[in-house]
Amino acid sequence: MEASVDISLYPLADEHIPAINEFIERVQQYPAIAVVRNDFSTQLLGDYEQIMELLKIEIRLSWEQYEKSILVVKFLGGDLRGLSSD
Repeated sequence: MEASVDISLYPLADEHIPAINEFIERVQQYPAIAVVRNDFSTQLLGDYEQIMELLKIEIRLSWEQYEKSILVVKFLGGDLRGLSSD
């Protein structure tokens, strides 16, 4: 089953940009998951099970590095790449 996940990470630290960049760099290491970045969030597109396993690992790593952080996650069943506003 395909899924799309939209994530916004808000580390509650003075130096929050490195934490966000580290998270994005880590999720880009999963070859089966497409990663789309924009100014407000990061989208993960691909197999539901693989995305959930990725999130399990990467959220834990983020919280181990930056315990005080907020993650806003939105899930969509299906692949956003199949949607078009054209």
